[in-house]
Amino acid sequence: MRPLLGTFVEIGAQSAHAMPESAIAAAFAAVERVQALLSFHDAGSELSRLNLADGKAIALHPLSLRVLRLAQGMTRASGGLFNCTVGGELVRLGVLPDHGCGAQLGCGVAEDIELHGATARLRRPVLVTLDGIAKGYAVDCAIRALQRRGITAGWVNAGGDLRAFGDLVLPVARREADGSMVPLGGLREAAIATSGIRASHDATFPGWVVGASRTPGVWSVLAPTAWRADALTKVAGLAEESRRARLVRQLGGRLVERAVT
Repeated sequence: MRPLLGTFVEIGAQSAHAMPESAIAAAFAAVERVQALLSFHDAGSELSRLNLADGKAIALHPLSLRVLRLAQGMTRASGGLFNCTVGGELVRLGVLPDHGCGAQLGCGVAEDIELHGATARLRRPVLVTLDGIAKGYAVDCAIRALQRRGITAGWVNAGGDLRAFGDLVLPVARREADGSMVPLGGLREAAIATSGIRASHDATFPGWVVGASRTPGVWSVLAPTAWRADALTKVAGLAEESRRARLVRQLGGRLVERAVT
């Protein structure tokens, strides 16, 4: 376990032949790389450079470009329920730090991000935050690092963004809004993520989901990858109840109530 991504990241590995210690070190290094590139809190990260570029195109690391493409695609596909351009609103609320970007729109649309080759630029004065997807992507990177080093079964948990692979079943429970723990079942060869929607911002809980209408609650989504599960929890939390489960399913996930297997 190490403090990373604004939470605690736990990594476990099983192997009869590979060296778990070196594989786990490589997995933590993969998480650290995502944090260094995509942290909104770090004024020197590539993401902050993009936000501070005043509409100019800047060259980015392939990993940064990959996550931006995923975030832009999910923003578009979800009709803005997942929205990676809400950094301005989160800065205004004091949830995210102000790095001196000046006057910014509270939120934008997917088309505000322009990706071309190895460069990216912002067409309007929006602030991109990848907090709703980068933590899950870091989990996926850590999983790949374990697998590349011969680990046959393992898991990575970044503050509730959890993915497991191989011949193991992880027991999973969810903390509800009232603090109670609800068993969800066992996780195998899949990822699960959970997000809470609150009626008002509470400084005790640094995370915040921006949306025009909110129904307080806790939402968990199962998906093949952690980045997708992470992003879809925001869709689940903000979608209308009548279409929530169907929309999550259309976007590649599954809304979890009980008995995950």
